[in-house]
Amino acid sequence: MDDDRYGSDVLSGDWRSKGVKKVRQVPLERDMVLEDPDSGWAGAVVGLEAGNVSLEDWKGRTRAFPFTGQFLLEGELVTLGRPQAPVGRSAAAAPPARSVGTAGRPAAAPAVRHASDGGRLRTASGSFAVEQQRARVALPSRIMVEGKHDAELVEKVWGADLRVEGVVVEELSGVDNLADVLEEFRPTRERRVGVLVDHLVPGSKESRFADAVMRGKWGAHVLVVGHPFVDVWQSVKPSRLGLEAWPTIPRSVEWKKGICQHLGWPAEEQADIARAWQRILGQVRTFADLEPQLLGRVEELIDFVTEPRA
Repeated sequence: MDDDRYGSDVLSGDWRSKGVKKVRQVPLERDMVLEDPDSGWAGAVVGLEAGNVSLEDWKGRTRAFPFTGQFLLEGELVTLGRPQAPVGRSAAAAPPARSVGTAGRPAAAPAVRHASDGGRLRTASGSFAVEQQRARVALPSRIMVEGKHDAELVEKVWGADLRVEGVVVEELSGVDNLADVLEEFRPTRERRVGVLVDHLVPGSKESRFADAVMRGKWGAHVLVVGHPFVDVWQSVKPSRLGLEAWPTIPRSVEWKKGICQHLGWPAEEQADIARAWQRILGQVRTFADLEPQLLGRVEELIDFVTEPRA
């Protein structure tokens, strides 16, 4: 009788790779933000030399890691492929073209697949990605935010969702302009406006503007919500910058300048502030890097402006 109870040779075939999840390979690019999963060190790519990739953190410190290792990119474990363009400091004078999202803002963080979700893609906001669907024609309703940094953060985390819904985000250039903007926009039931405001706490200037709008003639078709932070920078969890908490800045010091000075970053010119924000924004990968006080408010605005018409 030919009864091989143990079947074929268990060592034959590619038995080592069975059950092992394949890790995606991505070409190395200058300024891409990577994290070493073992040490937790995160930084932008600034060089590749002698088989090591150099990562510069938000403090300007640099550490080298084996190019053949594994890294976290936007929360996804990846390996690195050969760069298609120079990544050393000599390339800084002519950086590669940067992908942008709506209105020239940085593109939304890419969707990531999670094994716990059966391999389905999730966007940076945590929602399931709608694959192979073109962006919708823009809705007449709008979400308005105070400034450029607010818009860039919303784009990075919620950009993919907003394009599926057809929602456009516009900058107010300050909450002081809200009343004039609404007067020009003239909201209706079909043209709603959701507004995200910084520092919306009792007694603040922002809360007075919000109350006046909600009591005014456009109030029925406008929703003003906000977070309690002095600036949207604070909605990024301080741990993403290696801090236990955001520092307290004296009222006599301009807040963003004070933050930069506390972190040891240049703060003399507006360009310094812009670069500081890009360093902070670069540490945001998904909604998990933001404080819940902001997350809930943005989701509330999206629901408001996309509510089906009666």
